[in-house]
Amino acid sequence: MSTQEQHPPTTTTPPRTEALTATASTSAGTPPGQVHPAIAPPPGRAADRGGLDRFVFGVAAVVALAFCAWGIAAPSNLGSVSSSALDWVVTNLGWFFVILATGFVIFVLVLAASRYGRIPLGRDDEQPEFRTASWIAMMFSAGMGIGLMFYGVNEPLTHFVTPPPGTVEGETGAAVRTAMATTMFHWSLHPWAIYAVVGIAIAYGCFRRGRRQLFSSAFAPLFGRGRAEGRVGRMIDVLAIFATLFGSATSLGLGALQIGSGLQVLTGIGEVGNTVLILVITVLTAAFVASAVSGVARGIQYLSNINMVLACLLALFIFVGGPTVFILNIIPNAVGAYFSELGLMAGRTGAAGGDAAAEWLSGWTVFYWAWWISWTPFVGVFIARISRGRTIRQFVTGVLLVPSVVSLLWFSIFGGAAIADQQAGRELAAEAGPEAQLFGMLADYPLATVTTVLVVVLVSIFFVSGADAASVVMGTLSERGSLNPSRFTVVFWGVLTGAVAAIMLAVGEDALEGLKNLVIVAALPFAVVMVLLCVSLVKDLRRDPMMLRHDAATVAVEQAVVEGLTKHGDEFTLVVGHQPESEDADGDGTSPTVVRTGVQPPEETDRR
Repeated sequence: MSTQEQHPPTTTTPPRTEALTATASTSAGTPPGQVHPAIAPPPGRAADRGGLDRFVFGVAAVVALAFCAWGIAAPSNLGSVSSSALDWVVTNLGWFFVILATGFVIFVLVLAASRYGRIPLGRDDEQPEFRTASWIAMMFSAGMGIGLMFYGVNEPLTHFVTPPPGTVEGETGAAVRTAMATTMFHWSLHPWAIYAVVGIAIAYGCFRRGRRQLFSSAFAPLFGRGRAEGRVGRMIDVLAIFATLFGSATSLGLGALQIGSGLQVLTGIGEVGNTVLILVITVLTAAFVASAVSGVARGIQYLSNINMVLACLLALFIFVGGPTVFILNIIPNAVGAYFSELGLMAGRTGAAGGDAAAEWLSGWTVFYWAWWISWTPFVGVFIARISRGRTIRQFVTGVLLVPSVVSLLWFSIFGGAAIADQQAGRELAAEAGPEAQLFGMLADYPLATVTTVLVVVLVSIFFVSGADAASVVMGTLSERGSLNPSRFTVVFWGVLTGAVAAIMLAVGEDALEGLKNLVIVAALPFAVVMVLLCVSLVKDLRRDPMMLRHDAATVAVEQAVVEGLTKHGDEFTLVVGHQPESEDADGDGTSPTVVRTGVQPPEETDRR
């Protein structure tokens, strides 16, 4: 069997070898003068219409300001309501967060392994915008932040001293494995799979389909273009703003707690209360507003790059000056424990351990899944922006593996050093609160004052740059996908994020619990949005030009081969060429093989 292009014959066809024509057509047909959707190039990026979307901005701003007013006027009432809401969510919907997070991991892995994995996030022949080394470096920066600084020591140490209910006895060799496995469960594949879902949807819509950089734009395949750009889509953008607002405010609150603890160590001012924490938030929010107004975005970016270097130097200092061999032993131990206990951790719900398990889940796993979901508008847009030209398979591989390796090294170094201190009788877990445990560990190392100042500076810059980036995302959502939202909109959301962080710290007796309570409740509506996003993405990918070509080719060639084998045995030729249905393909009185694939142009569905 051979395959050739059709052109005027120059030789005589051998005996018993005849041409068989296979043609593919769409059920809707391709109008004259239009390019077939299977070979149409991706359109250019949608025009940046800009301008404030009064509905999105107005609804989000009014509700957020009402929340702030509630917190100022009746903080105890807000605290009690948020606690009650949290209890209801964890009791009735904790299973939803648990299943959802694992579902996202399976979804992106199947997507990458399937035929959709070869679809590029751009034109068919487009090369990656950034070199692989630069792409990995930027992915590394996305994996760092206030969360790693706050929980780097706290989480492994806490799980070592008090393992999850129903697992192992605390402060044993088995507890080391469980502590590292649980920490990696919370910080590796699951969170980055959540980010990957949004990153793929945004990158594919912008770079492959030419849509605007809005969450609502990704729902055109599911709801139709009209609804995606109407009230339904705008409400999705409002929910994305709320998720970003509360997720960012939680990060800022954690940063304020750690900065306050550092100031306590450096100045000896005694226990830090909410007044000092709110003052810290106010000062750093003012610094962010000043940077936004003065247009020193390059300066913030420069400081952020310096922050990455300083974070690496801090980790290297702990690795070299701490229990180096113990840390090296923990790294493979953590990897093995993670994969061996993955099924158990992924299926852990309140049903297995009663109230103790439910309380533990609300403070750890469910909180993390809600926090990651609330951060998807920011991190998802960021990783989408730097991944243009890469295939979905390359995207998933990089997004899941690179940050996971960073988290493994970070928690092995800081968590391993803290566990070694605890095993040596330091009692680090009992001496300091979660926000102060890093400083407590550094007190046993040389240059304790210098490293304490370094941590405070690191967290402060993460605070300012994080507020900057999150506010730009909320500004983009408020201004119809504009890549350069107005200064007023950015500053408004930045100030409001700081205000929400301050209120979240003040609403409960335990500031950390107040942060966790509200982020879980706020993330619930957006979790539903992300489920619908997966459905919309699959529907979009099924109509990708590359997939249409693949489907048409598969059906056409398969039916042509069957026809050829039936009529001519092993000796026949497939000919590529235009063949009207009414013509006789091979002059023997038979009609050609015509394959109809049922392909429908995606814009037809969008218009509906």
